Amino acid sequence: MSPPRFRIAGWVAAALLLGAAQPSSAQAPSGEATVSFHVTLAPSWFDPSTAPPQITPFGVLYAVHDALVRPLPGQKMGPSLAESWTESKDGLVYEFKLRRGLKFHNGDPVTADDAKWSFERYQGAGARQLQARVRQVEAVDPITVRFHLKEAWPDFMTFYGTTATAAGIVLPRKYFEQVGADGFKQRPIGAGPYRFVSQRPGIDVVLEAFPGYWRHAPYVKRLTLKGVPDSTTRLTMLKSGETDYALFLDGPEGEAVKRDPRLTLTATRHASIFWIEFADQWDPKSPWSDKRLRLAVNYALDRKGTNEAACLGFCPPAGVIVPRVMDFALQVPPLPYDPGKAKQLLAEAGYPNGLDAGEFVPIPGFSTVGDAALNNLNAAGIRMRMRPMERAAFYAAWQEKKLRGLFLVAVGNSGNAASRVEAFIYSKGSYAYGGYPDLDEMFLQQGRERDPAKREAILHRIQQATVDRVMFAPLMDLRGLIAIGPRLADHTMNTIPMYPFPVYEDIRLKSQ
Repeated sequence: MSPPRFRIAGWVAAALLLGAAQPSSAQAPSGEATVSFHVTLAPSWFDPSTAPPQITPFGVLYAVHDALVRPLPGQKMGPSLAESWTESKDGLVYEFKLRRGLKFHNGDPVTADDAKWSFERYQGAGARQLQARVRQVEAVDPITVRFHLKEAWPDFMTFYGTTATAAGIVLPRKYFEQVGADGFKQRPIGAGPYRFVSQRPGIDVVLEAFPGYWRHAPYVKRLTLKGVPDSTTRLTMLKSGETDYALFLDGPEGEAVKRDPRLTLTATRHASIFWIEFADQWDPKSPWSDKRLRLAVNYALDRKGTNEAACLGFCPPAGVIVPRVMDFALQVPPLPYDPGKAKQLLAEAGYPNGLDAGEFVPIPGFSTVGDAALNNLNAAGIRMRMRPMERAAFYAAWQEKKLRGLFLVAVGNSGNAASRVEAFIYSKGSYAYGGYPDLDEMFLQQGRERDPAKREAILHRIQQATVDRVMFAPLMDLRGLIAIGPRLADHTMNTIPMYPFPVYEDIRLKSQ
């Protein structure tokens, strides 16, 4: 069999130019910086193999690990551990060339076999699609890895090279097999900008600059990642100098930052969105199988008011669950806030006195949004009571299909409309509670379509169908409020498109 002929697409070639290695820092790393997250940090996030379709774990993963291809400064997708990649003319073969001389933190070389093994053990978000469509992965030589697809799939690079999944992250096979999965989570080794020093599970992770990182040695020597779920505490830590970043603040804390001249407030521009799930709409015995009730929820939501209270006006109201910044997103205006219309629909559905709808479970970490949604529902006659959950338990229950009734979610991974459809609309998606055969067929059809205009048309039809059938109650795009402390000369937020965390190796401190 003759070797496949390859082409390098224009966007790939551009990525190669933009992603070329930068000169090493002339100065040795110095100083320390602290990042306070809005959630408890999970040791499981050190191992990308089970990464969910959520952006938050990448705030830890990209500190310690790196991928063949991933979002980079100025690029939605650029060459990282791989210096280049090619696609065959028939779209069936993708070949990646690793940079020469790459090392893991323990000094072991980064090889094509590590990339092959890392992909083959991956079981996280998008794994089902990747496994169904990739026929074989081949380590051609120590720096060349080749993926053979069963059929042309225009979204292979979206699923492999963005935060839609963590399938492209490369782990050290030899070390992992020595220590096992549990040992790796306790003391991970990667090829990213920072190497692991210590952790207090659920409290903090201490990292140290890795001088051999391919882009350049980090400018800050020590980086501490803290889990601080309470937003008031994050703000207090920022004001006292205990942290340099307070991630994802609530609206009231954002207002306090604006009043403090020492602090800087910025809003993320990542691909995130809030919506309410109707977990029981597929059950004919559930009231939520009635489209009128789901429509009533949509009319009950004061999206503009919630935006002002929780996001200070940065979060535009949403009409679909695909963020407007994504490729192939359908721009749909949200339904207006009309509690009277909501009550009318309740009456038409047989609930003239309102509906006792049980528990409302909001995603942890966004209390103002959750409170506003609950208050809107109750005001419209959809009577619910709040049931808070710990974040890890929330995501586990969501994926295991144990959440019932209505619950509020937020998802921030990059990718495109197809990757969002795969996880939440396609009936076999890891977070989908149900689906429709016609939408499933359209999803599979667009996955085979190589003409971008035709793909967009299909994906638009899928998104419009979710609106027509009232599958969700979209709330608003999430623009996280990030507070920056006075010690930072360059905070690097919003440097990477559709990514809500700092570029850790590029953080600079002010001269002391």
